[in-house]
Amino acid sequence: MGARMKMASCACGTAAWVGWVLVACGAAAAPPESYRKLWRDPAVEARIGQGIERHRKGELAVEVVDAGGKPVPGATVVATQKSHDFLFGCNAFVLGQLEGPGQNRKYEEAFLRLFNFATVPFYWEGTEPERGELRYGEEGSRDIWRRPPPDRYLPWAAKHGVTLKGHPLLWHAYNPPWLPSDAGELKELYRKRFREIAGRYGGKIGIWDVVNESLVCKTNYPLYTPGREYVRWAFEEAAPLFPESTTLMINEVTTPFNFLPADNNPYFAQVKSLLGQGAKIRGIGFQYHYFRREKLDAFLADPKCDPNRLLDVYGQFGEFGLPLYVTEITFPSAGEGGEALQEEVVRDHYRLWFSAPRMAGITWWNLGDGTAVKGENEAMGGLLDANFEPKAAYRALDRLINGEWKTRAECRADERGVARFRGFFGNYDVEISGGGARQKFQVKHSQGQTGPIRLVMGQRP
Repeated sequence: MGARMKMASCACGTAAWVGWVLVACGAAAAPPESYRKLWRDPAVEARIGQGIERHRKGELAVEVVDAGGKPVPGATVVATQKSHDFLFGCNAFVLGQLEGPGQNRKYEEAFLRLFNFATVPFYWEGTEPERGELRYGEEGSRDIWRRPPPDRYLPWAAKHGVTLKGHPLLWHAYNPPWLPSDAGELKELYRKRFREIAGRYGGKIGIWDVVNESLVCKTNYPLYTPGREYVRWAFEEAAPLFPESTTLMINEVTTPFNFLPADNNPYFAQVKSLLGQGAKIRGIGFQYHYFRREKLDAFLADPKCDPNRLLDVYGQFGEFGLPLYVTEITFPSAGEGGEALQEEVVRDHYRLWFSAPRMAGITWWNLGDGTAVKGENEAMGGLLDANFEPKAAYRALDRLINGEWKTRAECRADERGVARFRGFFGNYDVEISGGGARQKFQVKHSQGQTGPIRLVMGQRP
């Protein structure tokens, strides 16, 4: 299933097929100087750095007291961050589907080292390939590549502390061939589908792509109209079925729109209109796919590939007051110098996305080469190679997520027993030494938290 890939050498300006993989040759081994001039601008670097410091970190105060409630002044507090509140994710479409336990283990270990967020496949073609053949549970479900039964993810996520997102409830693509062409009949089937999914997963999966890629909906889709009214309809039908705390998202092929300001941005206009009509949109998703090396090279050379413009657009979408997510990312590593190029572009973009005020999550698409849909694998757009070994881009993200963006702080409590430090939001192990005792605690550091967290020495956590 995870086909192995081999590189080939060829003359500049040509392309060669190796097995079924198209290898582009003659591609630039590094971003063009125009890209680096924009992205290495000191003002841009400062804007991104300040955004990360302001929006992803905060001050945490802990009050250390003894069993009688008296302060323990001078206590030493060592805080070590164990996990992030921010959602770093990837699709997990091939969980348990690789060639043997060794490959599956390598995939899971690589996934869990970086990611606390997994996109789960709910494509209708996979959940009901034949009418009445429901593939939600493991028992009796036939194996379909990249479409494991959704029940598979629940114990795995609970065991490893992974937040799940269902993708998608409604899309004009990847539907089973038995669906009717009559719009009224299709709507009734969607209502049934929404009820089934909400009834089974509504309290277990808290984030959903309700409608996917409506701005590129095909005109032969039975629910298509020029105004795409089916999007509002889908939110209207789905919202009452899920808990109010559920993040119901709209997700879009936004690559052409990412750099367009609000007054010229079709996606912005659509979201504004839908919210004005009362649609229960609770999250906004932005895709960021470049499935061909030549497309990435052209994008990097385009003056519109400007980090300031990108941050400005996210700022405008942020005015809706909803969480933003970069939901699907592919940067290819195919071609000359592809891994180094992928590494640089990945690091630049993740830093920018992490700095955006309303950003709540970032999701890479296919973790390993050879695990994409047919026609996209030639991009070699995984963070792991075909043998599930880390590429340079994976290692770069590891340094960010598990290094630069994790806090370890040591401080002392003042005369009132209060110790303070500034750190990234997430879960911490806190070890306190004072008053002749030493004790460990688990503490959650959340955005918007007020007042110190009281930790009682001698009391069982």
